[in-house]
Amino acid sequence: MRAESEPIRVAIADDSYLIREAIGQILGRMTGIELVAACADGDSLWDAVENKSLDAVIVDMRMPPSGEVEGIEIASRLRDRHPDVGLVLLSQYAEPRYGLELMSPSAAGRAYLLKDRVHDREELESAIRTVARGGTMIDPSMVRMLLETQQQRRSSAVAELTRREQEVLAEMAQGKSNAAIGEALGLTKRAVEKHVGSIFMKLELSDEEDMVSRRVAAVLLYLAE
Repeated sequence: MRAESEPIRVAIADDSYLIREAIGQILGRMTGIELVAACADGDSLWDAVENKSLDAVIVDMRMPPSGEVEGIEIASRLRDRHPDVGLVLLSQYAEPRYGLELMSPSAAGRAYLLKDRVHDREELESAIRTVARGGTMIDPSMVRMLLETQQQRRSSAVAELTRREQEVLAEMAQGKSNAAIGEALGLTKRAVEKHVGSIFMKLELSDEEDMVSRRVAAVLLYLAE
């Protein structure tokens, strides 16, 4: 197990040299995060996983050798053979069904980011640190898009949520605890708890405060329907 004083060891995998270089430069400016491998395909990434004692990997959704959903396949293999290695999945588009596959059967140690937001250093760093400690994160822009889509459906329960509840839901989908949501929105923890209770009641979901990753998966599942 990695000591708190040790850097988070990360590998990246993308078949684009420019993307690998860009991410590598961003990681190089982060304190406490060390890039140990930059890979052009899934096979070389897996070699790094097996041999370099990684804490997290950043993986493009589509790359060689399959050229399809390589990132999802790697996530599945990691869950079976290296469950302590977190994964940040990068996707060109917001694809809820892939997000669901990524989070199934467990959302722990998984993050889903849109590729065009990789330049956001704070968001990428947050995702890496989140998955390295076993947490869960969904790209905020994906959550906003799904919320907007649901609001357009008259039959959607999302339309019954207040503006504040929608804000809380978006924060919740990023894997934040009630305390962290309160800090982000300027609310007391008690106020957040009330909003969360109302959200889960309206969406008919089970609120499991002790399992943040399950809350994220539940929210994604509902929004993707």
